[in-house]
Formats: sequence, structure tokens, C-alpha cells
Amino acid sequence: MSKLTRQQLIALGVENYFGNVDRKNMDAVLACCHDDCTVTIQTDHLTHSGMDGIRRMFENLFAGYEEIWHGDFEVTADEQNQTVSMRFNVRLVDAKGQETRLSNCNFFYVEGGKFRRYYVFMSGDNVLR
Repeated sequence: MSKLTRQQLIALGVENYFGNVDRKNMDAVLACCHDDCTVTIQTDHLTHSGMDGIRRMFENLFAGYEEIWHGDFEVTADEQNQTVSMRFNVRLVDAKGQETRLSNCNFFYVEGGKFRRYYVFMSGDNVLR
């Protein structure tokens, strides 16, 4: 597969990935990742590996929060190296109405139009356990 353009890299992260996380659309979120993708929450020294590990991570997130929102994106996309870096804000609301706000950074490495691996830096407690 040819390399993604800058706009396609941005769309992969913002629309295809985070947009579907916010809608709790598991299949669409997982479609952004290779089967052997790894997700490392660097600020918690925790890695989720493969489709099963990533699925469990999102099952826990989706079950723990009634509302999920990612926005205010600041994106840098490197077409040559197929990488995308994003700074963004997060708003989560649990079933009791408790709100969690975070300011995070993710670093995505793309191969063949999907995430091969990515790193998450969270401003607060890890919500991706």
C-alpha cells in the first residue's frame, strides 16, 4: 500500500480513531490498528498488545464512562515517516456524572494505512487500563 498523505494521516487519527472512540464504535476503532499493534501508556508504564489487548483496553474505557469526548486537536503529521503526533483534550463522564478532564499527547506510527504502534502520555490517572 502506498503511504498516506498528510491529510489522510490526520484523518486516521482524528476522525477514524478518536471519532469512533467517542462514539464507542469498537469495530471501527480496531480497524485503525494492525492485528499486532501495541499501545503503550508511557506515563503508566503499561502496554496493551495485539487486538485482544487493545479490545480489552477499550471495553474497559467504554464501560467506565457514559460520555467520551476528544477535541481541541493540535496535530503534526510527517508524511515521509508516516507518523502522527497529537496534543488534545479529553472529557469523560461516568455513570454518576463525575467528570474527568485530561490533556494528552499521542504519538502514532503508521504502516500500510494502520497504526503499527502508538504511545500515550496522559496528564492524569490512566483511564486506559
